[in-house]
Amino acid sequence: MARRESAGGQVAMVEVTLYTTRYCPFCVRAKMLLEAKQVPFTEVAVDHDPAARQVMMQRSGRHTVPQIWIGDEHIGGCDELFALEQMGQLNQKLGADNE
Repeated sequence: MARRESAGGQVAMVEVTLYTTRYCPFCVRAKMLLEAKQVPFTEVAVDHDPAARQVMMQRSGRHTVPQIWIGDEHIGGCDELFALEQMGQLNQKLGADNE
């Protein structure tokens, strides 16, 4: 989860969730970006878990991995995550601007 400070100075946590498969290079890249930014995340491996893959598909409307959420916001996949970083918007979504 990423830290986010509220207007009152209280710290709330934004949960980051990634649905992945073990050998997906895009999953590895997405995790490496978050790890480089020291953002904790919950990884849900769907390789051998058809039920988790179904949940991912229902939540995202997509069948490819990774599928990434920051809080309740579906970011999309690796390309969308890196696009947010390149546009300078990822830190804001993670709440890092307040740290």
